[in-house]
Amino acid sequence: MKKSTRKISKIIVHCSATAEGKDFTVQDIDRWHRQRGFDCIGYHYVIYRDGTVHEGRDVNRVGAHCSGYNKESIGVCYIGGLATDGKTPKDTRTDKQRAAMWTLLRQLITLYPDAEIYGHRDFAAKACPSFDARKEFAGMKITM
Repeated sequence: MKKSTRKISKIIVHCSATAEGKDFTVQDIDRWHRQRGFDCIGYHYVIYRDGTVHEGRDVNRVGAHCSGYNKESIGVCYIGGLATDGKTPKDTRTDKQRAAMWTLLRQLITLYPDAEIYGHRDFAAKACPSFDARKEFAGMKITM
């Protein structure tokens, strides 16, 4: 994991807004984002259901994941976020995703000690990431 040359003040957690139990990849999200007019995937990291962490957009490139906050942030996305109906917001993180998210966020806070962790919903009228990231990760700086 390399440190961005950009000044990072926020780490913003997202979900892929996909149905529980379904696997998707960085390549899938890249395709979806290109269809929306982005030049590539908007997130810097994606956490698969099996707990593996995959790089998306290079951390030195401004993200495309949270309007108005991309310049100063790193975007982290987990696969899931919707119930099996594909519509209802739900925290669908597997145990492996939860563990991987904690590990990744600890690494990012080490690289960017002045950054705060947020959920996308803290900046937009959305349920994303379908849980309260501010609350869940509030003590992370203290434990570092």
